[in-house]
Amino acid sequence: MWDASDEALLAGVSADDETAMLVLVRRHQQRVFGLALAVLRDEGEAADVAQEAFVRAWRNATSFDARRGSVKTWLLAITRNLAIDRLRMDGTRPVDPVDPATLVRRPSGARPEDTAVDDVEVRRVLDALARLSEPQRRCVVLATLGGFTAREISTAEGIPLGTAKTRIRDGLHHVRALLDTREDTRG
Repeated sequence: MWDASDEALLAGVSADDETAMLVLVRRHQQRVFGLALAVLRDEGEAADVAQEAFVRAWRNATSFDARRGSVKTWLLAITRNLAIDRLRMDGTRPVDPVDPATLVRRPSGARPEDTAVDDVEVRRVLDALARLSEPQRRCVVLATLGGFTAREISTAEGIPLGTAKTRIRDGLHHVRALLDTREDTRG
């Protein structure tokens, strides 16, 4: 069961197979929680939304359509919608989960000297990302921080697969070149 495809697991979920649901949750819990946390910026709220996302997936497993995207994309869309609904209920403004600055988190208990070094590195990466076009930046962030495949980005952004691949490839090359150039000038 652990090696089954997401689609096979979802078929099991729609047949009320608890083991299939357990495997599906274990496989996607980090991404679902991570997206909820990126939008809500509160671990307790994010945990609630992640749990609700999996409950919705369980209830609506029969409505999944593989022609519209992958199971992972479907789960993340459910999570995003629930997180934004939660923000609206609370009257808070949603955070764009593709804005890299909103995804930067500090580990608790970090030493000040480590935080200072991390801040410099994070700032360098954010500056390099800021030099990309908005569509290219979205694709790079979704691929690198969101863990999306090019096909999932194509579906999520409503662009052709080839365009998604090109934006990811060219964006990563551009960021890498900017970071290498700045490293050469610092050294």
